Amino acid sequence: MSVLVCFHAHPDDEVFGTGGIMRAAADAGHRVVLVTATDGALGEFPEGLLADGESLHDRRRLELERSAEILGVQRVVMLGYADSGMAGTDGNDNPIAFANASVEEAARRLADVLDEEQARVLTVYDPNGGYGHPDHVQVHHVGVRAAELASVPFVYEGTMNRDRMREMMAANPNWDPSENDEAPQLDIESFGLPESELTTAVDVTGVLAAKRAAMVVHESQIGDFGPFIPMSDADLASAFGTEWFRRIVPAVDAPPTVKETALPL
Repeated sequence: MSVLVCFHAHPDDEVFGTGGIMRAAADAGHRVVLVTATDGALGEFPEGLLADGESLHDRRRLELERSAEILGVQRVVMLGYADSGMAGTDGNDNPIAFANASVEEAARRLADVLDEEQARVLTVYDPNGGYGHPDHVQVHHVGVRAAELASVPFVYEGTMNRDRMREMMAANPNWDPSENDEAPQLDIESFGLPESELTTAVDVTGVLAAKRAAMVVHESQIGDFGPFIPMSDADLASAFGTEWFRRIVPAVDAPPTVKETALPL
């Protein structure tokens, strides 16, 4: 048995990029640990969702626990830093926000988990955090340093395949801001990494049912997941059936012509 630790910024981030590898690793008999940096308390949520006296923090913790169970996670650790909010928002100035935390202090906390678990594989984000969110960028810095402190043998940056994303947007006019006023305003050139820089492509179509079910339990984040939940199996597989990574430990001088198809668990 090996141990996979996935480090994410907020509750719900675990589903998009690592939901498949977590479920598949658990199904193969490996131990899966999920660590989230923040409470997600600055996320948007549907009006009327929260019960009287219920905080968004409490709701998102519950959703995370449900998602983790679906994805085969055996241990969930919430570091409890304050959500920094999207880039350019007031939350960025909060001195206790994760984006403003000491990298060394936060890395030591994560490294303690990695040491306890004797982690073989750690996933973090690419240096731009996938799309520039301050908490995601900090996950990269903290995760890389924690891996050094704990001497984790394999470290992967979870990211998006920019080239495939560009193709999907071109094939779906509803995702193009120039064609649809309600489409997300995305700068595709700042998202993820080009396929030429990616080392690892993991086919997770065999566990897509679990990935879809994990999306559903994040009710507070229906704004993020809503467009994807009703997708056909074929469309969901096209969008989320491959999870993409760049291996940074051990370092890769040049991405291989034939990419890795699994993590070394």
